[in-house]
Amino acid sequence: MLRRMSRLFLRTLREDPADAELPGHTALVRAGYIRRAGSGMHTWLPLGHLVYRKVERIIQEEMDRMGAQQVHFPALLPREPYEASGRWTEYGDTLFRLQDRRGNDHLLAPTHEEMFTLLVKDLYSSYKDLPLSIYQIQTKYRDEARPRAGLLRAREFVMKDSYSFDVDDEGLAASYEQHRAAYIATFDRLGLDYVIVDAMSGAMGGSRSEEFLCPTPVGEDTFVRSPGGYAANVEAVVTPRPDPLPYDDVPPAHVEDTPDTPTIETLVAFANAHLPRDDRAWTAADTLKNVVVTLSYPDGRREPLVVGLPGDRDVDDRRLAAQVEPAVVEPFAEADFDAHPGLVKGYMGPHALGVDSPTGVRYLVDPRIVEGTRWVTGANEPGRHVFDLVCGRDFTPDGTIEAAEIRDGDPAPDGSGPLEIARGIEIGHIFQLGRKYAEALDLRVLDEHGKLVTVTMGSYGIGVSRAVAAIAETTVDELGLCWPRQVAPADVHLVVAGKDAEVVDTAERLATDLDVAGVDVLLDDRQASPGVKFKDAELLGVPTIVVVGKRLADGVVEVRDRATGERSEVTVDDAVAHLAAICVS
Repeated sequence: MLRRMSRLFLRTLREDPADAELPGHTALVRAGYIRRAGSGMHTWLPLGHLVYRKVERIIQEEMDRMGAQQVHFPALLPREPYEASGRWTEYGDTLFRLQDRRGNDHLLAPTHEEMFTLLVKDLYSSYKDLPLSIYQIQTKYRDEARPRAGLLRAREFVMKDSYSFDVDDEGLAASYEQHRAAYIATFDRLGLDYVIVDAMSGAMGGSRSEEFLCPTPVGEDTFVRSPGGYAANVEAVVTPRPDPLPYDDVPPAHVEDTPDTPTIETLVAFANAHLPRDDRAWTAADTLKNVVVTLSYPDGRREPLVVGLPGDRDVDDRRLAAQVEPAVVEPFAEADFDAHPGLVKGYMGPHALGVDSPTGVRYLVDPRIVEGTRWVTGANEPGRHVFDLVCGRDFTPDGTIEAAEIRDGDPAPDGSGPLEIARGIEIGHIFQLGRKYAEALDLRVLDEHGKLVTVTMGSYGIGVSRAVAAIAETTVDELGLCWPRQVAPADVHLVVAGKDAEVVDTAERLATDLDVAGVDVLLDDRQASPGVKFKDAELLGVPTIVVVGKRLADGVVEVRDRATGERSEVTVDDAVAHLAAICVS
């Protein structure tokens, strides 16, 4: 295909757009690939849509290769299936809800588990029909509270979602591995660096869950990895639980006056100044921090929750949110303290917490707080703390919760070494859903013995528009975009660097011959200066730039590799064969 920039619906920008936050997003807007249509909504312009379609095609080819079959559902869906699965309520404010003219409730689909389940229920009834994997590439909608980073966190986005249906768990495991292999092949072809990490299932439900993350400092997801191969989204990291400690020789708990110590830092400073230890100085790790939040449930219920953790660590909001989903974590306001006078702000202690305590407030602790550990913590009185408070002797929490921050150097749960924290963009997520949706929607088939059994399912997603953004963010440089050839909008960006008739005619002939040879060409035939054309060529990021200009007098054209910056000269007579060898697989 030959495209002329003189006729292309394109305007490049010299200045960075005000609403662009990340380098790749900035370049996508400046280069005329996308435009903002509204908060969290974007229009794909011709070059951007070409990239998007190439990404989409690679995903389709790998799904088809693994034996999945493509379908297409509407994005506007009725309420009833989501009511049956519980997600009409569980999704909370994230769901776009609307009514038709008759007052019937509908939604804009965030995912399509329910509809896939009902489709299979409608058509299949025997184990002989399974296993089955079907997929779609469809627009999804989520009412993000804070859309940001362009295509990475949008309210409207495109996703490939596929679903497997099997008679038993062994079949599900096999389908899961097939999808996993297809994802590996897909991201390899897209040229994306990726890490496969353990993940939380969240509102999707199910058991096994893994994310494909593209490592980059601008990513929204935080993950960890160890030298021994452990990798997990930070929300899914399980803290190694220490063994219980003996406490027979620990003195009884004792309350001390500690005025003006509402924070861990002030408490440690006071203790070292007025209540020094014999063996070493007090540290924040000796204290038990109790953080109170409000959980707001989709059905309107609200409850306080106190999280106990070592004082040298903070609560990780994303880890906490993942643990309590579908509830939403909200701050515990002054009015909440007024309604719960047993919770003394800044001086909360675990011996007054728990569902069986006078406060009745649920109390969950970090897994490091095991039986026999001794703590300095609030005495539930202003200006007072209790020392030598022992877990299992003086207080018993209601359970544990993975809410504390993870740090570089923390031990991996599998013993494979210290953890390293990194950031990445989620580009794929695969789940073993199990029977949650099949049970909710009564998807059953007759097994080989004529007995009705509930089908088990898997769910597998790839962010198509997000993959475009991930490629942009991980390949952009100081000059602009730098697309891998397999997804670039063209193979060759042919720059006409001069107005001389021989230059123009040669460029036109090269463009035509390259098109015949199967090379996609973007021909810059605009009435603009060579400097403007060169800057735009670098900004647009086509992998090979060819300049027809001054060196034509010597019978050569310049070939530039956009990724490496390497330049070479090729004779005009050899240019088509040379470029075809580079571009046509």
